Amino acid sequence: MVPKDNFSAQASLYKKFRPTYPAALYEHLRSLVSTPNLAWDCGTGNGQVAVELAKFFTHVHATDISQKQLQQAPPSDRITYHLLPAEHTTFQDNSFDLITVGQAVHWFDFEKFYQEVNRVANPGAILALWGYGLLSISREVDVLLHHFYTQIVGPYWDSERRYIDESYATIPFPFKEEPAFTGAILTHWALPDLEGYLNSWSSVQTYLRQHGENPVPNLMQRVREVWPEDEQKEVRFPIFSRIGRIQK
Repeated sequence: MVPKDNFSAQASLYKKFRPTYPAALYEHLRSLVSTPNLAWDCGTGNGQVAVELAKFFTHVHATDISQKQLQQAPPSDRITYHLLPAEHTTFQDNSFDLITVGQAVHWFDFEKFYQEVNRVANPGAILALWGYGLLSISREVDVLLHHFYTQIVGPYWDSERRYIDESYATIPFPFKEEPAFTGAILTHWALPDLEGYLNSWSSVQTYLRQHGENPVPNLMQRVREVWPEDEQKEVRFPIFSRIGRIQK
């Protein structure tokens, strides 16, 4: 099975407009790891998670299948970036104390990825998988976003998107579960931020390729009826996770 790369085409949009995870998430991960030596951030994209992990790990290896995404990642002497699939890496056995996947594991071949996790993880290492669901802004905006998400671009999501809608509750997870992190990404956006974020959706890009037109401007026209141009609004993304300990 060829890994899916749905984000190279809009790599710069992805970096500019995708939300960043709260400090509490990383504090939770740190509390679960007794020896923060090596971490592997898998599906690193533009490296936002790797950068945070490098603040408390000796070194971070960060992998992705998108060269364009990796080109957006900030350089660091504590991070090594690799163009590698999640399921087949060149890492040595028993290397990592923490393996993280932010908003990406639903694209992986679960069985092969978990085999690789078991191979490269140290005994007792932590595997942390997390993602975030559909954003919420206000009652009036949320109605429009939900309709756009389900009805307009809904048919253009890859089938794997269902795992996000189900908050990863239905993914296979053959590990000893540790306390999950639940919380939210909170930020403040103006209208251009929302428009840029929506344009980074893989479903929007698929719609655009198939129809030759972008569905986002029509939505934004309706959003502007309930969101003044000069106003910033609080945006909330719910975070869900599955966290497990590797037992060997």
